[in-house]
Amino acid sequence: MQRGTRNSWESVVAAPRGGVQVERMFSKIATEVSSASGRPSTFMLCVLLILVWAVTGPIFGFSDTWQLIINTGTTIVTFLMVFLIQNTQNRDGVAIQAKLDELIRVSKAKDAFIGIEHLTEAEVEELRKTCERAAERAKKHASDRATREVAPGSRL
Repeated sequence: MQRGTRNSWESVVAAPRGGVQVERMFSKIATEVSSASGRPSTFMLCVLLILVWAVTGPIFGFSDTWQLIINTGTTIVTFLMVFLIQNTQNRDGVAIQAKLDELIRVSKAKDAFIGIEHLTEAEVEELRKTCERAAERAKKHASDRATREVAPGSRL
């Protein structure tokens, strides 16, 4: 993107302020780390680190310190990754929901579906069942209409 131009969503989002800049920086870091953690090369690096640790076991006599190194390292990485990945998934979910809401808003779909992510699980399940029943009725109606449109004596 050229300097000075803005995406359409940038006109909706407020200009960065102190707290927002920190939030955007965290979001960018979380996205990059989440992306990097899913790469095959990252997996291979982790396997290599574990192999190096395992091979050094006899050198250090399988000491408590040797065991503590891997336990502490994996605990810290796991703890941090939980928050980074959750942040990325939360933002992705909200972005997808906003896109779906916009598609609903500009289409012939019912505006009543906008914001259903704020309903309880039971309310969403009831809405899902209602949609399934409506889809079944539409399918049956289309099938009945196709049957009536076929001329008597004609072959399908």
